[in-house]
Amino acid sequence: MSNTSIDLRRLVKDHPILSASGAAAAVIAALAAKYNDRAVFHPARTDIARYPGWPLIGNLPMLLQYKDKIYDFFAEGFDEIHSPTIYLSALGMPMQIGTSDPVNVEYILKTNFENYEKGPTFHNAMNDLFGHGIFNADGEQWKYQRKTAANIFNVKNFRDHFTAVFLLELQYMRNDIFDVAVETGKELDFHDIMYKFTLDSFILLGFGVDLGALKQEEKTPFAASFDAAQLNVFERLLVPGWTIRESLAKVLIPWKTSMGHHVKVVDQFARKVVRDRIAETNSPDYVEKGDLLSRFIQTTNAEGQTLSETELRDILVNFVIAGRDTTAQALSWTFYELMMHVDIQEKLVKEIFEHITDDIEDDPVALYEAIKDMKYAHAVFYEILRLYPSVPLNQKYALNDDVWPDGTKIRKGDYVAWCPYAMGRLVGVWGQDARLFRPERWLTENGDLKRMPQGQWPAFHAGPRVCLGQNLATLEALLTISLLLKRYKFTRVPWHNVTYQVSLTLPMKMGLKVYVEKRPQ
Repeated sequence: MSNTSIDLRRLVKDHPILSASGAAAAVIAALAAKYNDRAVFHPARTDIARYPGWPLIGNLPMLLQYKDKIYDFFAEGFDEIHSPTIYLSALGMPMQIGTSDPVNVEYILKTNFENYEKGPTFHNAMNDLFGHGIFNADGEQWKYQRKTAANIFNVKNFRDHFTAVFLLELQYMRNDIFDVAVETGKELDFHDIMYKFTLDSFILLGFGVDLGALKQEEKTPFAASFDAAQLNVFERLLVPGWTIRESLAKVLIPWKTSMGHHVKVVDQFARKVVRDRIAETNSPDYVEKGDLLSRFIQTTNAEGQTLSETELRDILVNFVIAGRDTTAQALSWTFYELMMHVDIQEKLVKEIFEHITDDIEDDPVALYEAIKDMKYAHAVFYEILRLYPSVPLNQKYALNDDVWPDGTKIRKGDYVAWCPYAMGRLVGVWGQDARLFRPERWLTENGDLKRMPQGQWPAFHAGPRVCLGQNLATLEALLTISLLLKRYKFTRVPWHNVTYQVSLTLPMKMGLKVYVEKRPQ
């Protein structure tokens, strides 16, 4: 051994900084050797197929690279790995076991429902905006909210009150927005209009408040902050270290509107609605209403106590995301696809004219009955939700060890995920034409509607948490599609790029710019 080597070893040994650095490097090297394809301290789980990962940080670079197209990343990943169940490991995030197997999805959501809940990561990211409302709740908190809400979603309400409210808002939208656009040739953002329409409709139906969003040029402050807060919440789930990131943002970019500001705007709106309704309820002249908020004011929580203002605020905010966002997005994606598939649009329009004659356009009961019989319209809507599911990515948390139908071993504390957006595009789930917009897949040879397994088509979730408002959303969507296509032809503005915004739901990132003209009768 040379004198130079001896001198270097003595230098490192005698110098505390160099000695510590060498020890740290040795520890890192050892960890990198052990965690050579996954995030540090994540278990190997060698029995589950996996995305190739980097030492110590796992799949984090891939998630950051594709964070704006994350759902397509998952769809391509399942195809490339050739496995319906995969292991995903990224530094700063809980380990995820993702599945695209419909049998597994139905098992999680229905068969062994009690073993899977939202989990701490989901709750922590959501609490600021959604509190303990139904979207973010588990156990008894969820059960009493669902039981109370179920009372309002009945056939009589659909046939009478709900259809009448939709017609009222549609009448304004057609006469004061689309007819004006026909006359002026002005381009419109169809996506923005659908958001305002469903917001007005649901706030009136659910909470008895005439918001008037359709009458305003810009978004209402509540809607703008609600959208921004949702984007922030999803980033919390997708990008690690959100508490540090948001704290640094306040210092480094103080001019940027914070999550706290958006939550405050949402909070002020929701609490005002609640306070006004409570005051109205306590008035001697109060006439009982059947809307959602009135029912919750009259009920009790899981402990048998009258609901507090905060509990009612959480309920209101949670139902807005279900009643506004999902239907508005489904309508936008429907018209986007119909503008690209003229043959499908013409077939749908033919059915509309056969079932909805001029003499029933203003009759809620007759319209309700007519829409029930429109099989092709239902097929179009279901196909849209297959390709553009309102909740494109979802996850649960395992309370106990489990074994899925495909043999995958789940451990207590595992996060499990499924991506309906990816599933809708997988050959293994829907066949060779999975990526095609083909409503006919929903019809039998006799023209009747097919029933798909909930695990294959979890557009409205499945099992005990299946969406209470699925019939309401379908009614609102088909009524809107029918009455708009009966009167108008829509053309997408040339070169306008349409893509999704990564969020809790599936909005269009840059809207849907269209021209409107009257449909020849």
